[in-house]
Amino acid sequence: MKAGRFAVWGLILIWFFGCAQDARLEVKAGSAEESAQAPSGMISSAHPLATQAGLEILQAGGNAFDAAVAVAAALNVVEPMSSGMGGYGTILIYDAENRQARFLDSSGRIPAAVDSDAFRPPTPGYLENRKGAKAVSTPGNVNAWEAMSREYGRLPWAQLFDPAVKLAGEGFSLDERTASSISHAFDVFSPYAQNIYGPSGRALASGDRLAQPDLARSLKLIAEQGAEVFYHGEIGSAIDREMKEKGGFLSIDDLKQDRAEWWDPIGIEYRDTIVITASPPATAFPSLIRLGLMSQWNPAGSDHNSAVYLHRFAEVTKHAFWCRLAYAGDPDIAPPPLEMLLSPAYWAETVSKLDPEKASEFIPPEGRMNSGTDTTHFVVADRWGNIVSATQTLGNAFGSRIMVQGTGIWMNNSLAYCTFEPKGNPMDAHAGHRKLSGDCPTLIFKEDRPWFALGTPGGHTIGQTVPQMVMNIIDFGMDIQQAIAAPRISFMEPDVIFLEEEIPDEVAERLKQMGHHIERARRLGNAHGLALIYDENGGLMGFEGGADPRGGGLAQGY
Repeated sequence: MKAGRFAVWGLILIWFFGCAQDARLEVKAGSAEESAQAPSGMISSAHPLATQAGLEILQAGGNAFDAAVAVAAALNVVEPMSSGMGGYGTILIYDAENRQARFLDSSGRIPAAVDSDAFRPPTPGYLENRKGAKAVSTPGNVNAWEAMSREYGRLPWAQLFDPAVKLAGEGFSLDERTASSISHAFDVFSPYAQNIYGPSGRALASGDRLAQPDLARSLKLIAEQGAEVFYHGEIGSAIDREMKEKGGFLSIDDLKQDRAEWWDPIGIEYRDTIVITASPPATAFPSLIRLGLMSQWNPAGSDHNSAVYLHRFAEVTKHAFWCRLAYAGDPDIAPPPLEMLLSPAYWAETVSKLDPEKASEFIPPEGRMNSGTDTTHFVVADRWGNIVSATQTLGNAFGSRIMVQGTGIWMNNSLAYCTFEPKGNPMDAHAGHRKLSGDCPTLIFKEDRPWFALGTPGGHTIGQTVPQMVMNIIDFGMDIQQAIAAPRISFMEPDVIFLEEEIPDEVAERLKQMGHHIERARRLGNAHGLALIYDENGGLMGFEGGADPRGGGLAQGY
């Protein structure tokens, strides 16, 4: 499906973007309390070195699309457990020149040889099959990076990989989060991977230097030969050998068939804005359902994270979660009924059935849909007004825990997040069909201009965290850093509402009295976002960036 200007149920929304002006803002890096500010570009990612890699490209004359490739490649190096060349994801972009938003799907297709019976009883070892080689699906990230660069980039492809190659070859000092992930998984790494992440025989610790020479070589090969070497050439052959040796379904034929696909995004009107996100085959639509349902109330400023407000959102988010389980599917097989789910009539009818004082019991539909839990999100904007909001993942931390010999590349465990019961359901592991993704990169438009870009990792909490941030901005007037940092809640099966620790005990107690099953959570998500700032004539004059204090990332511009 080729993207044109995206349609929201027959309404064509054309965005007019102001020209950049000469106005200048003070350049300031973000903190837990304050947003970053800069006049010429902004990046927020989960690791400061990845943010710096993208800024290097912007400062060299590249645009947001160039910088996004550099950030993604650098995250492969400095946050190896969360994303990379062996993974997949969801990219939402805004092309300022053509005033066009597009969704680039890099989730790939399920290998042609997959037998979904391998992932369910009575197959011996079916649970183990969801973790290792059999769970590896076609990695789409590299093709997507190249598709974005080819269509929109300004700088030579090879230049975009310079920061990542340098970081991988020379090494960098591990932060506590990455070191903890390595330590947790180290015992199940192959001897090859252990030699990289613990050459002395023990896992590298925080402050130790991690060098990845094989990964540097792989990145350099892609810089020199393009995605061809990954899907058709030397790297693809190495992946094929590894999968055959480990008993996986993925083959070089699947790699050769992989294509990055452009789609129209979907969106709704929320208050005086338009909120858009990725369309199916992504399963981001429940985020819009939540916003649509919440639009049936008009909150006061004092409502934020009150018991009344959180009760409403808890009930709304449970219903949207039910919708995801019931309706998510490949648009070629079982397209979700979005005209119904994203209609004001459906929202009004649904809200009329919610009890304002009492929690409902969550009764799931048949089947389940899961999503990766160790993921990353980043946002980029440039002085021309181009925007990239991207979520990328390996599935679990270090994906399948299989590193391809000689390449330094971790392979995903994407197929673990299919729905295996009942057999043959729309979200089963259908050989050759698209792999669904629960990522939710989001753009907010106001007065015909892009206003905010944001997103988060967090597994099935992603589509719950994003609308909370959107409402923080639109309903409560928060800036991007405040909207990201504010405490959150999330529904989790079987029927629990998790509240972050910062939400007061009296609010938690009132929710319990309403019948909610409450548990506390230390951290929900690791979001990143940015805002575009305009002068009184609509000209772009600068940016604000926000990075989640729950993680160790950085928002910074120039």
